[in-house]
Amino acid sequence: MGSMIGAAVVRKEDPALLTGRGTYVDDVRLPGTVHMVYVRSYLAHARIVSIDTSEAVATPGVLGVWTNADLPGLPPNRSVPGMERPCLARDKVRFVGEPVAVVVAADRYAAADAAEAVLVEYEELPVMASIAAATADGAVPIIDGLESNVVLEQVLSATDAEAELAAAPHRLSIHLKNQRCAAVPMEPTVCLADWQASGLTLWATTQTPHHSRNELAAMFGLSQQEVRVVAPDVGGGFGAKASFYPEFILTAELSKRLRRPVKFVETRSENMISMVHGRAQEHDVEVGFDDDGTLLALRVRITQDCGGWPDATGIGLPTLTSFMSGGCYKIPVIAPSFRSVVTNTTPVGSYRGAGRPEASFMIERVVDHVAAELGLDPLEVRRRNFVQADEMPFATQFEGIVYDEANFPGALDKLLTVIDYDALRADRAARRDDPSKPLLGIGFSTFVEMGGFGPTPLFEQFGYVGGWESANVRLNSDGSAVIKVGTSPHGQGHQTAFAQIVADELSIPFERISLVHGDTATVQEGIGTMGSRGAPVGGSAVFQAAGKVRAKAMKIAAHMLEADESDLELVDGRFRVKGTPDQGVSMAEVAVRSFKPHLLPDGFDLGLDETAYFEPKNLSYPSGAHCCVVEIDRDTGFVKVARYVAVDDCGTVINPLMATGQIHGGVAQGIAQALLEEVRYGADGQPATGTLVDYTLPSAMDLPRYETDHIVTPTSFNPLGAKGLGESGATAAPQAVVNAVVDALGHLGVRDVEMPCTPQKVWRILQSAGEDRS
Repeated sequence: MGSMIGAAVVRKEDPALLTGRGTYVDDVRLPGTVHMVYVRSYLAHARIVSIDTSEAVATPGVLGVWTNADLPGLPPNRSVPGMERPCLARDKVRFVGEPVAVVVAADRYAAADAAEAVLVEYEELPVMASIAAATADGAVPIIDGLESNVVLEQVLSATDAEAELAAAPHRLSIHLKNQRCAAVPMEPTVCLADWQASGLTLWATTQTPHHSRNELAAMFGLSQQEVRVVAPDVGGGFGAKASFYPEFILTAELSKRLRRPVKFVETRSENMISMVHGRAQEHDVEVGFDDDGTLLALRVRITQDCGGWPDATGIGLPTLTSFMSGGCYKIPVIAPSFRSVVTNTTPVGSYRGAGRPEASFMIERVVDHVAAELGLDPLEVRRRNFVQADEMPFATQFEGIVYDEANFPGALDKLLTVIDYDALRADRAARRDDPSKPLLGIGFSTFVEMGGFGPTPLFEQFGYVGGWESANVRLNSDGSAVIKVGTSPHGQGHQTAFAQIVADELSIPFERISLVHGDTATVQEGIGTMGSRGAPVGGSAVFQAAGKVRAKAMKIAAHMLEADESDLELVDGRFRVKGTPDQGVSMAEVAVRSFKPHLLPDGFDLGLDETAYFEPKNLSYPSGAHCCVVEIDRDTGFVKVARYVAVDDCGTVINPLMATGQIHGGVAQGIAQALLEEVRYGADGQPATGTLVDYTLPSAMDLPRYETDHIVTPTSFNPLGAKGLGESGATAAPQAVVNAVVDALGHLGVRDVEMPCTPQKVWRILQSAGEDRS
């Protein structure tokens, strides 16, 4: 790699965003635009008896009101075969917030007023807002035509591990919950559809514009060339914007009917009950181990709450949890199984990490349970069970799940050089004996997760056409370059990272490279941004396209210099003859020559413009070791994160500054899950956390100053050696925090605290443990 890869350059994207010059979907203004507003169900489960739209239709400024019955032939959301979700509820509603009608008016305010005037008569049905209620004896199927609320069951092991568990010297049963969370991106769902005679254009807040194009084309019987999807600047996604939402279909249909652009802008309160939630898994775990903490067998039964309608990005997540259930450890027998259950709640989809944080939390809590049971240091148990560096690549028992190059013990070693573990343990002991000081706890998380999502057979399971990624690199005649990519960034920094890759490969100035993305009219094919695939898959496609440009430029330079290609080198933007640095031509001169056909070698096409498709043969596996230190106020139960140290291995680091930013963001979300966030419902299915007053996001005051570092073991699974990093912080942090909380309370006999570890919950534990305050 050259001098730009690995350089901590400042992001190209930031000046426009920081000065308000970004373009988001709601910034797009088209003449004649009208506005769509939903009428949403206020009940969690009910039959629709009637819908009276007469008063709404008569509201000034209203162009129309539509129910499911008014839109015959409207295609459903094809998210999960056999369980297609209608865009508007048909016959009954299944969760609070499910749309039952839409109003379109000249402005958003008139549409909202008219939506209030729509009268819906319901016949209430039994509500099953939890896994327990939905799977209880006599529970009514929420989705008509199904026999129960268990919509998917799968066993991913040839053994149930019972023999190995029974033979183990020690056996523990543990119940763990990974609570439901909301992504809460700064920008909610927004879309603008414009149906013209030439076809459909949709501007949308999506992580996957090409997938959205393909879906819309198939639904409306159009060719892909007749559908254009544009994802401009997107204000955060966190996986939730990888889903394909009903409003994309509805705005398109209504634009076609009204012959006007139709815009939908979700409110924050709508976003909290409409955008897919994340996590929502419960794990029943049994682990067998010997006297020194060696893990012998693991059985985990996963139950996923997938909400009122299974989402394509959500229903497969327990499979990923199962695949990663062994974590960093060499466990002889692992027996995962899962079931997905529909409940009268908001559908569940991807959320940063998407199935892997759930697995990492499970196995890291199990390791700490084992250590507590045996009276061992948690790090001792980890070291005893690590897959070692010289065993990589490591084939797990799951077909196709092969860990790439990694050094799990090495990451932990580097972490320990930073934290001074002995001093922390001494401080913990001293505080336990001093009632005037807060309790101190030390928690660790040694993790491995899936990144570089791409192999087509895997992505096809989530409804995508493939797992490859596309890139085009064009060198202009003035020596500048343009990159076109199929990825669709929403904060990752692709404009910067991909320019660094091209700057190195072509030896041209970083400042003269621009990026085009998120528009299916200018980038014909792509998959999108999710699953930590931006650098490993998208970046590798950019690298290969740039490599093709370099190879062609080398041939032209050799022709210009009347030299053999093998005698040339590219240094500081110039092709020169090795050993005679004064004899050469610049890349800019080669670019000019590439547009002069009479001066090119025979058979050469004009220009330096190359496309590459990179299909990874395997996933990559980012890993690392994190440590969290917490202080617990003995009087209030308040948990303060006093220190957080992260050592990550994401393979080749393209930009250390952006890598640090990704760790900061992911860890913040992980800390928030551990201490603050939870989407809660009452037994009647009514949301108890429908606003940001109730759903407690972290503020700057809740977060520590992070300490970050890296070890670097490049992967051999892609040409850049990059593994991905966007989800590592969110994968590692929850268990590091919870392990620290449990450690702080360990002397009171506490073995577990369920997330989120709120002050009320911790205070009750302190009280029930009879903590001495004298």
